[in-house]
Amino acid sequence: MSGNIPVTKPPFSQTPMGELVSDFTANPFAVLGFFGLLAVIICAIFAPYIAPQNPYDLMTLDFMDGNLPPGSTGGMGQVFMLGTDDQGRDVWSSILYGLRTSLAVGAASAFIAFGIGCIVGLIAAYAGGLTDTLIMRLVELQLSFPAILIAMILVAVLGQGTDKIILALVAVQWAYYARTIRGLALVEKGREYIEATHVLGFSHFRIVLRHLLPNCIPPLIVIVTMQVASAIALEATLSFLGIGLPLTEPSLGQQIANGYGYMQAGRYWLSIFPGVALLFTIVSLNLVGDHLRDILNPKTRRQ
Repeated sequence: MSGNIPVTKPPFSQTPMGELVSDFTANPFAVLGFFGLLAVIICAIFAPYIAPQNPYDLMTLDFMDGNLPPGSTGGMGQVFMLGTDDQGRDVWSSILYGLRTSLAVGAASAFIAFGIGCIVGLIAAYAGGLTDTLIMRLVELQLSFPAILIAMILVAVLGQGTDKIILALVAVQWAYYARTIRGLALVEKGREYIEATHVLGFSHFRIVLRHLLPNCIPPLIVIVTMQVASAIALEATLSFLGIGLPLTEPSLGQQIANGYGYMQAGRYWLSIFPGVALLFTIVSLNLVGDHLRDILNPKTRRQ
């Protein structure tokens, strides 16, 4: 009986991986974004080995080296390529450590929200009826409020800290994934290969986990990439406002905020360089995500 049941695979599974890679490398902006993102990740992971100093270790700081412009030489003969702040911290080292925090917070919050959103969206799509209605009303209520407002309220309630920031960002992001995967699952739910699994008597858990979920994942890869960039920007905004990470933890947003008051005094390097690093990271993520969206969409691939 099972041999007579037509099973139609979705378009994503019909595209060879080599063709996807070829399409990705054909776009110079995507390749530029990929290598830019790769450089950021390498700098963040190996920051303790690349950075000339640990900017958050008081034993390595010399206050006599404070407020040095880019290219200056410190009292011990070390060269500060991007200058120092008022406490003698090397700006280049601070940026490397700040990238570690930004990527860790952005990736952790995006993937946790991805997991929660997938579960909620799949339950809504597969169960349907009243369950779907109640879940989607909750999602719509969540999305009706500005993300920055929800994050600010949660951080004010939870307090400062990396774990608190991640929880706040997860609470902001999960609804985007839930709404998206619910729409994708509704489309896949009506396809013949899902109907075939019902005829063959598969359990609901197996249908959702083994057949429905894998075919909804590819479009969500793009959203994950975009949401990591959004989470990094949101964390930097909260830290810039002084309600994000504490002063004892490195953050690009904090560095921009700390240097903002010195801009009129001519110490541009305190804010400009961390701002450029933040912008470069977000733009690289967006370039990669934007082209992933094109190559994972069958309509744009045919065009």
